[in-house]
Amino acid sequence: MSAADEATQDLIARRNRLLGPAYRLFYEQPAQFVRGEGVWLYDTAGHRYLDAYNNVASVGHCHPHVVQAIARQAAVLNTHTRYLHETVLDFAERLLATFPHQVSHVMFTCTGSEANDLALRVARTCTGGTGFIVTANAYHGVTSALTELSPSLGLALPQGSHARLIPAPGSGKNAAEIFAGHVSAALEDMKQSGIRPAALLVDTIFSSDGVFADPPGFLRPAVEAARAAGALFIADEVQPGFGRCGEGMWGFARHGLIPDLVTMGKPMGNGHPVAGMAARPELLAEFGRRSRYFNTFGGNPVSAAAGIAVLDVIAAEGLVANARDTGAYLIKRLTELQARHALIAEVRGAGLFVGVELQRGGPSGTPATAEATRIVNLLRERRVLISSAGRHGNVLKIRPPLVFGPEHADVLVQRLDEALAELVVMSEQ
Repeated sequence: MSAADEATQDLIARRNRLLGPAYRLFYEQPAQFVRGEGVWLYDTAGHRYLDAYNNVASVGHCHPHVVQAIARQAAVLNTHTRYLHETVLDFAERLLATFPHQVSHVMFTCTGSEANDLALRVARTCTGGTGFIVTANAYHGVTSALTELSPSLGLALPQGSHARLIPAPGSGKNAAEIFAGHVSAALEDMKQSGIRPAALLVDTIFSSDGVFADPPGFLRPAVEAARAAGALFIADEVQPGFGRCGEGMWGFARHGLIPDLVTMGKPMGNGHPVAGMAARPELLAEFGRRSRYFNTFGGNPVSAAAGIAVLDVIAAEGLVANARDTGAYLIKRLTELQARHALIAEVRGAGLFVGVELQRGGPSGTPATAEATRIVNLLRERRVLISSAGRHGNVLKIRPPLVFGPEHADVLVQRLDEALAELVVMSEQ
């Protein structure tokens, strides 16, 4: 074993000793990064890795404008929202300007989990309901309430749960009708069980379910069915939001929808912990009349400064248009790759959020779960970072920083091509 390998094993052992067994590391050979810049991460030996996965650093790792904004505000004031300060109001104005006018209030948290948890509270308070509908491999957060609504974590619904799990929408031409049918069936089951519905909660690109983006508008009939039953529509934009889908700032806009509640997180502060929930004002009026909310760090001046800086960069560098154009180029290149590799059953996505589904035996075959895992690790060996998603873990999940360009897409596709070819050779041995 080399000195570098020994150092890595020592670090893993130290981590396990101090942090315990509940955390997980990526990759069969865990990576240790010490620096980031743009779309690149650098390990202890100075090797650079193409980051095609981390949407947290949405405008690029360590973007100088964001770093400077955080440092500048931290040197002046950092406190909570029970004192008056202008920075959080400046941020709220800038953020709400990206939403339809009907969504005109925002409350700040630190994480997407907290934002979704707050949305559940608002939905329960305003509807009187307790039933929530989520997709069968969704991820919405790690609080006690959200773990039940995040089946991708691998936990079964507790007995008597008021949650209902429905299949992901799929990508066929009848996706809208089929998905709305599943929502209606869940609502009917709630009715038969004496459960009043509170909300339909979906990640608007169905990230953990395997990335389902098209056709635009397919989500509308499902939302209409939920609202007809008295439920709210909560758009979880923690992953698809902030321009990632390449058509405006928010994933729900692709479906011609105006949500009741919108939750945000990961990319909001470019690595600084910033999150929030935007809402129709009538809902917060009712919630505020019957309840209250306080978050010590949510909306603090440093977080607000980070959020403003991210919005600055998205606008100044044209990152929504870049997501659209580079995403279209990446999907085109991956589709060309599909013609050469039978394991690729489908390429789908919007903007810089792409899923590549792997199947043995073509599109109607069986999920290539082990192969997807191997591809993720082969790419890591080639210093490209992606992950996998989907109920069977057979969808390559590609979700790079928004500064990802065509030249980076070319590197990703070339190395994926090499990894797929190596996988074939390995299977023949």
